[in-house]
Amino acid sequence: MKIRYLLWIAAIAMASIGAAVPATAAGNPVPAANVAESAPIPEAKIPAYIKAAVDASGRPADDKALDAGRRPEQMLAFFGIKPGMKVADIWAAGGWSTELLSRVVGPTGKVYSQNGPFPAKFKKAEDSWHARIKRLKNVVEVDKAFDSSDLLPVAPGSLDAVIVNMNYHDMVGRKIDRAKINQQIFAALKPGGVYGIIDHSAQNGSGARDAAILHRIDENFVIGEVEQAGFKLAAASSALRHPEDDRTWFIFKKRGQTDRFMLKFVKPR
Repeated sequence: MKIRYLLWIAAIAMASIGAAVPATAAGNPVPAANVAESAPIPEAKIPAYIKAAVDASGRPADDKALDAGRRPEQMLAFFGIKPGMKVADIWAAGGWSTELLSRVVGPTGKVYSQNGPFPAKFKKAEDSWHARIKRLKNVVEVDKAFDSSDLLPVAPGSLDAVIVNMNYHDMVGRKIDRAKINQQIFAALKPGGVYGIIDHSAQNGSGARDAAILHRIDENFVIGEVEQAGFKLAAASSALRHPEDDRTWFIFKKRGQTDRFMLKFVKPR
């Protein structure tokens, strides 16, 4: 009886140690997602100002062609983007997300659209980004390298939301200092502010392995890095899930059909 009791105590101790120490992948803490995914937001509950922004006749045709695969109304509603907000779009690329954010926050809001230096092969995207910002009056162009100590030209605690749409894996693949970026985003957000990340799912437990080649990232790897900066995972959405994707192919093989996670982190109040 005494032996059985001692074994029971030992089992509890080992379980406690396992719970306290998260699994690791590529040397980084990788806690399991602790928030259940919510279903896509019903169309009837998408705010009218978001529908108007997505359906706006002034949006470029090339942008609208991407909507079916990216579901912008789900992204904007899930992250809680509203008129009058001050938001940032990190690694904005050609500006698809920037324009949507601009149209939702409206004339009383502001969008900080950031890109680092564009490689020569992406000159078309760079030209598109510059041209877009010139016509969007509430957008501030932030042309700064990712290792800048002042990545966002805003006062601490002044932003309502920051979005990284399908480019966190690129930061990992290019070995950019995400801890530094996440800390700057944390400082720029108001208490209760949202840090929204969408990216292409890699296989569970793969960590950073596929970031540079397949342009995918393990969801729990991202959660681990972002929560290290002080954020808390508040919600996750299944709106961009594609269960038929086995997560082993290059993302541009079937554009708009990858399994993607959508995570909403919050800066604690």
